[in-house]
Amino acid sequence: MRLEGKTAIVTGGGKGIGKSIALSLAREGCSVAVAGRTSSYLDEVAHEINELGRDALAIVCDVANPQSVERLFEQLRQHWDSLDILVNNAGQNHSELLVRLDLDTWRRMLDINLTGTFLCSQAALRWMLQRRSGRIINIASIGAQIGIRYAGAYVAAKHGVLGLTRTMALEVAMSDITVNAICPGWVESDMVQGVIQTISAKTNVSPGQAREHLAKESPQQRLIRPEEIAFVTVWLSSDEARGITGQAINVSGGQVMK
Repeated sequence: MRLEGKTAIVTGGGKGIGKSIALSLAREGCSVAVAGRTSSYLDEVAHEINELGRDALAIVCDVANPQSVERLFEQLRQHWDSLDILVNNAGQNHSELLVRLDLDTWRRMLDINLTGTFLCSQAALRWMLQRRSGRIINIASIGAQIGIRYAGAYVAAKHGVLGLTRTMALEVAMSDITVNAICPGWVESDMVQGVIQTISAKTNVSPGQAREHLAKESPQQRLIRPEEIAFVTVWLSSDEARGITGQAINVSGGQVMK
């Protein structure tokens, strides 16, 4: 197992991409804490991790709230002596033209997608730097590299996540800590299901037609599976990926090529 004896935390770990990542890390030998806003989802994932024979924690946390993040890491320290891997997966999207976007929504998108990543990374780095070892993986989006209509606040936040990733990677490069971003395309997830419903409602097409429209944006003509994101996360968490830092790895079926 690549990650035997390691500890990890996955934000937004109750479902979708986060759940898949948490379970994949556990299968590779990791003890995993899942954090999010809905305890029932977190408890279910923690139970599945326990069934794999790994230690699991389910912790309710709002990553946009500094006090909530502080409590999250206090609880982690009560259970573990070290933290090896942080996966910043928590995120939220909102569909609206920028000209009609209200300021509160703009701020909420930045708080959840960007500030949450900063707060969790800062707390994790303070811990990792003591041991001069660690991995931070930020689940960004192809929206971190291109524009997406009707998702201006989300795209702005994810561009910020990519800049944050590169800066952190430079600042901790001498401490055997790597910081990378994974940039998924359209993924089979609750978030994308919400996008499909929005497209359907606003363009008067069926959800199936809206889903097909998103799939056709990829040269592979399909949506990405959460397990594909999890595989890359496990790899970036491993010792084999020690020389990879400050990178944005696209998992989009060729939708973005850089």
